[in-house]
Amino acid sequence: MIIDGFLNLNKPAGMTSHDCVGRVRRLLKLKRVGHGGTLDPTVTGVLPIALGRATRLLQFLQHNKAYEGTIRFGLTTATDDLEGEIIHSQPVPDLTLEKVQAALPNFIGKIEQFPPSFSAVQVGGKRLYELARKGQTVEVAARNVEVFRLEILDWRPGDFPELDLSIACGAGTYIRAIARDLGALLNTGGTLATLTRTESSGFSIDQSLSFAELELQLQEDKFCPILPSAVLEHLGAIVLSPEYTKRWFQGQRLPIPETPIEAEESSNNPPDNPIPQPPYPLQVYDRDGNFLGIGQVANSETSTILSPQIVF
Repeated sequence: MIIDGFLNLNKPAGMTSHDCVGRVRRLLKLKRVGHGGTLDPTVTGVLPIALGRATRLLQFLQHNKAYEGTIRFGLTTATDDLEGEIIHSQPVPDLTLEKVQAALPNFIGKIEQFPPSFSAVQVGGKRLYELARKGQTVEVAARNVEVFRLEILDWRPGDFPELDLSIACGAGTYIRAIARDLGALLNTGGTLATLTRTESSGFSIDQSLSFAELELQLQEDKFCPILPSAVLEHLGAIVLSPEYTKRWFQGQRLPIPETPIEAEESSNNPPDNPIPQPPYPLQVYDRDGNFLGIGQVANSETSTILSPQIVF
């Protein structure tokens, strides 16, 4: 059976993203499997999985994410979540929801973050978590990230109050860092207690499959991978004539009309996305609706050119 497409996996707690890829590979008896957007072992939720030739399309997935998480105040840890060694613990019963609400706007928009010490960020060819486990402390430059939305879902007061948040953000945003920095701003300390990714790369958790559901679909011969066209809607698309289709498969560069090709907006994309200007990637189809791959649109001296980048 030829499988080229995507799986929207609902990752369970306790497994690394690499573990999930290995299990999918065994279940589908498929060698070419990859994932988009690593999740920590304790984090659950959407893990996009590419199957077969679709692994070549991972680089073109949307970068925006959405999460639901719980921040616990009065506590700081070495890893900025409950998995790490406790650095400081002090009850903060006087912390109120109003104080938290007043601090949250500091974390919306384009902000700077220092990645957690225990993270996959590389310094000198080594992962930060590898250095941290050896007791080595290194300075890491702040990173520019973007948070589109922070919405309070619930608030539970007490000695160690907890805040439930819904977060929509761009690539590279650490929710653990938001928990840490929000606690620091409130002078209470804060750490991430739980986290679920609800959206990633155009996939949503309400349409995801658990491993149990995937296994059942395979047993009943009902599993159907998600088509690339359903995942790449944020890109524009072009339909080739039969003549151009033949030339496409020969790897030829094709002149195309200069009319901009608009991409659809995702619910998580920042508003007022501009129409892309060359060079930019474009989905390519034939007149029968078959996905032919990804082309790169660029301007030459005399025309606009579509160059084959990935050919299916």
